[in-house]
This record gives sequence, C-alpha cells and structure tokens, in this order.
Amino acid sequence: MASLSTHVLDTAAGRPAEGLRITLEAADGNVLAEAVTDADGRVGSLAADLVAEDHVLRFDTGGWFAARGETAFYPEVVVTFTVGDDGHYHVPLLLSPFGYSTYRGS
Repeated sequence: MASLSTHVLDTAAGRPAEGLRITLEAADGNVLAEAVTDADGRVGSLAADLVAEDHVLRFDTGGWFAARGETAFYPEVVVTFTVGDDGHYHVPLLLSPFGYSTYRGS
C-alpha cells in the first residue's frame, strides 16, 4: 500500500495555506479521507493505504480564499494522479488567487 501527504503554499502571500480543506477520493468518487492543512500548510498523513489506481485530490481553494476576504478565480483545484507502487506520494500545491501549479514531491 502507498501513503500520501500534501502541502499547500500561498505563493501570492509567501506563506503556508493554513486551514485549507482537502478531500481525497478514489477514481470511482468514493471519499477516502478528508483533512485540513495545519499551520505549516501540510497534511502529513492523508492516507496510508492507497492501492495502485487513479486518485483525486480536491482542494477547497474558493472557500479558503473567501474566508480571508479574497476573491479567487478557481473555486476548487482538482488534481488527479496515479498511484503505481507502494511508495510514498507527496502532492504539493502552489497557490495564488489566479493560478496554481502542482508536482510530485518527495
């Protein structure tokens, strides 16, 4: 089984995105886990038992920006990724009100 963590950084403000809600789903849409980022913008252990298949991370970016009185272009960021082996998967999100990027971290 594979494990998963994530990290969200607000690149416009130059700080971690504390308090951002994240949902992990299986490819069929079943919710596997939900979490909120900590003060460092991290969820250190979102899942520890992922099987080899596609998974979906949903980041509630619209709600997070709205809670700060900011308008965002993307109300949600959805990242679909493939688990192929039993290693650790880290999926960071670099976020601003009008753009984002992601990658496989370590």
